[in-house]
Amino acid sequence: MRALVIAIATAALVACGPKAAGTSTTEYRAFTEHYAFNITSDPSPPHAREKTLYKIRVRDKTSSQPIEGGEGIIYGNTEDNGGKTWDSFTPGAAPGTYTAKLNFVIATTWALALQFRKDSTQTLEKVDTWYQTVLPERPATH
Repeated sequence: MRALVIAIATAALVACGPKAAGTSTTEYRAFTEHYAFNITSDPSPPHAREKTLYKIRVRDKTSSQPIEGGEGIIYGNTEDNGGKTWDSFTPGAAPGTYTAKLNFVIATTWALALQFRKDSTQTLEKVDTWYQTVLPERPATH
C-alpha cells in the first residue's frame, strides 16, 4: 500500500512539474447551452504589448463532436474599460479548433469572454466572463 501511495505521489509531482518554455500551462473550460470550449493561450500568462495566441477547441456539448465551420469572437476589457481587445476566430489545423490573437495594452487583470455559433443560421452563444492576469511587457531586446 505504501508503495502505491509513493507511486501516485511521484506521478502527481511529475505531472505538475515545469513545462517547456513557451508552452501553454493553463486551460480554461467553459460551456454554453450547446457548446463545450477548451481555451488556452500562448504565452500563458500573457504579457502586455505582445500578441497572445488563443486556441479555442469547440465541441458539441451533447455529442462531444468537434464543431467545424463555426463563427466566433473573443474579446476583453480592463476593469475601468480603459483597455479593449478583440479578434475573430480563424479555423485551426485540427477539427473543431480555432485561433485568435489578442494584444493586451496594459498589465492588469482583464475580463475576457467569447461568443460562438456553428453557422449564420444559429444564435450567438456567450461564454460567461473569465479573468486573465496580464504580466508587464517584456524588456526590449536589441
